[in-house]
Formats: sequence, C-alpha cells, structure tokens
Amino acid sequence: MKRLLLLTLLPGAALAAVIGHNTPAPEMSAARLAELPAAQRPAWQAYLDRSDRQMALDRATLARELKAGDAVPPPPTAGKMNAPLDREPAWYASDDAARIAATILSFQTPSGGWSKNQDRRGPPRRPGQRYANDAETMTVGTGSFDEPRDRFWTFVGTLDNDATHSEIRFLARVNEQHPGDAYRAAILRGIAYLLMAQYPNGGWPQNYPLEGGFHDGITFNDDAVAEAARLLQDVADGAPGFAFVPEPLRRQARTAAARSVDVLLAAQVRVDGRLTLWPQQVDALTLAPISARNYEPRGLASAESAGVLLFLMQQPRPAPAIRAAVEAGIAWLQAHALRDHAFTMTPDGRRLVPQPGAGPLWARLYDISTGRPIFGDWGKTIHDDVNEISKGRRNGYAWWGIWPQRVLEAYPRWKAANP
Repeated sequence: MKRLLLLTLLPGAALAAVIGHNTPAPEMSAARLAELPAAQRPAWQAYLDRSDRQMALDRATLARELKAGDAVPPPPTAGKMNAPLDREPAWYASDDAARIAATILSFQTPSGGWSKNQDRRGPPRRPGQRYANDAETMTVGTGSFDEPRDRFWTFVGTLDNDATHSEIRFLARVNEQHPGDAYRAAILRGIAYLLMAQYPNGGWPQNYPLEGGFHDGITFNDDAVAEAARLLQDVADGAPGFAFVPEPLRRQARTAAARSVDVLLAAQVRVDGRLTLWPQQVDALTLAPISARNYEPRGLASAESAGVLLFLMQQPRPAPAIRAAVEAGIAWLQAHALRDHAFTMTPDGRRLVPQPGAGPLWARLYDISTGRPIFGDWGKTIHDDVNEISKGRRNGYAWWGIWPQRVLEAYPRWKAANP
C-alpha cells in the first residue's frame, strides 16, 4: 500500500498529460442569494449593500482630498511591507517605528483596512494619492482570472499577503510603548473593519469592499481567515496591545472569532465521506472549493491547510469536531509526503528531480478526487507533472515545499496536551 501511494505522488509514474482546464470562480452577487435558504438571504443582502456603501465611501473620500486643478499624485509603488512584528518591545518606541507607524496611519482606507505590497518605511500618503498600487495585471481583455474590473482601484482593503492584520498589530506594538490617540483610533477602526468584512457564515473574502471574481471567495491563502480570526481572539482576550479596546468591541471580536472556527470546520473537504484538507479558497455561499488565478485550480492545498491546522490546534479545550479535523488533516499530510526528491534550480529552470535523502516535500495543490499533485499553467491548463508546465510558471510559483513540516512538528505536543 505504501509503495502504491508513493507511485501516485511521483512525477512520471504515469504518462504526463494535460488533465484538465481551469475554470473561473463564481463571485458574490445579489442574484446568487437565491441559492440560500430564504431565512439566510437578508443577512447576505445586508452584507452586499454594506460593501457597496463602503466602496463608495472609500472612493468619495479620496476624491474630496483634491481641489480643482490639483495634480493627482502617482500611485504607491510595490514593495516589501517592512513593518516588523518581531523586534524587542523597546524598539517600538523608537523614531524608526514612529515613522513606519505614521505611514501606516496615512494609508488606512476610510473603511478601515489597508492594501498590500507597500513599503511602510516609505513616505506617508499624499492628499489624493491612491490607497493601493496599480493592479498586478494591467493588461485587459485577455480573459485572465486576475484581471481587475478597475486597474487603478484594486485591493483597496485586503487580507492578502498579510495585509491589514499586520498593520493593526504593528500599531498595537507602537501604542504599547508610546500611547497615542491616533494609534488607538486606527486600531479600533481596523478591528471594526475585520468585523464588517466578515461574511455572515464566519469567513472572510480576500478583498473588502468586494471586488468580484475569486477575490470574493472565503480565502485561506496567506492564512487570511486564520490571521483575521487570530487577531480578533487576541482582541477578545485583551492580549498585549489590545487591553484598551472597549469591552463591547471585545465581545464582538470573541463572537466573530468563534464563527470563523465554525466555517473552517465546515469547509474542510470530504472525499468519500472522509475529511481531508482545505482548498486555497471556497465559494462564500456554498463552501465548495474554487479556483483563483489562471494557474491556481481548485484543489487541496497543503500550505493553506498547514496554517488552518495550526490555528485549530491553538484553540483551548478543543471540541470533538476540532479534534477530528486536526487528526484527519495531519493523517492526510503524513500520507502524502514525498521523499528522495527536490524541487530545485536546473539549467532548464526549477524542476522536481530525484535526490536521495531529500524531503519530505508536499505539492502546493492536489486533485480533490484522486489526491494526486496538480499544477497549473498560464493558459489555464492543469497538469499532473510540474516538469511539464512552462518554465516561467515553474520558476515563478512554489509548486513544492515544506509548509506542512511546522504543523507536523507541533502535532505531538498538541496530541499530548489533548489526549
């Protein structure tokens, strides 16, 4: 049995082939609410209406910053966040930390969130300057799943790439060392943003206000749901940096964090009645796995599942459903580890090659029904061998990695504490 399982994981175990084509994810809309029981529709309609109002607020607030004839400042440039959360407490009282905090304050959207991929060591936002960078995909009309509706207004409030929860935590650290009304106000607005952005079923979209496409899906990628819930748990517990938060808001945070656990448990994929892993994202209404970018098909996601499992393992006094979810996820990851191979650079780009003693490795994505690794390419094709996709996609995406190792190392301690 073990040998048969290993053969199903190895590239070349069968003739490499294009095994499918990626299809776009459904987005949230009022028309889709008919899929829900009638009793659930009002809450979802209220969510959509609120999202539309927040989008209008963000745009109108920015427009009011410029007077007639004023030149529009250039958009922010993409860069690494550079807002560290791992320094000694005293550093957050430094001038350097204060400068980063000032930039973070200036880029908070009127709705209360932040965009992504911006260097917080850069200068504060100028009046009329956009909150977010240009779109990552500026070419239109190609049918790309990543093509935004507005190339100049996208990710204006997001949980992608650790955005929003990281800014809140940085400000909380600075406020602990050097309390300020502006810091506390921004933290409270950020917490309110997370509460407002949470779907009625407990999940979070990648972007809020909603932008459509796969961004509307409940997003486990980059630990978006787990990090939002983890922050709200810290708020509820009055953890360092959040002790000043008023009790009514802390109660809301506690309720929201608990609801996020419910949706995580509900979204774990079952195959033939057995719990497996989580996908990168699921449809907000049905919790069915959905695709993301052209080369990111729906599938079981090892990296994202590792993050979800770590979050569930941090829950105190885990209920039987949490225990079952953890045990099943851990067992699946253990069974699908690939050894004696490395995903490494060769003269022909990154390739998965035999290397005795290497590993374990896990594929980023696995086919839901077969449990075999799958790999996407620019043309929306789905392959069963990473070495058969284009060189650019092999080099530009982490198709194999060691992400589950951290949760597998933590599992024995969790098991001992929860016999």
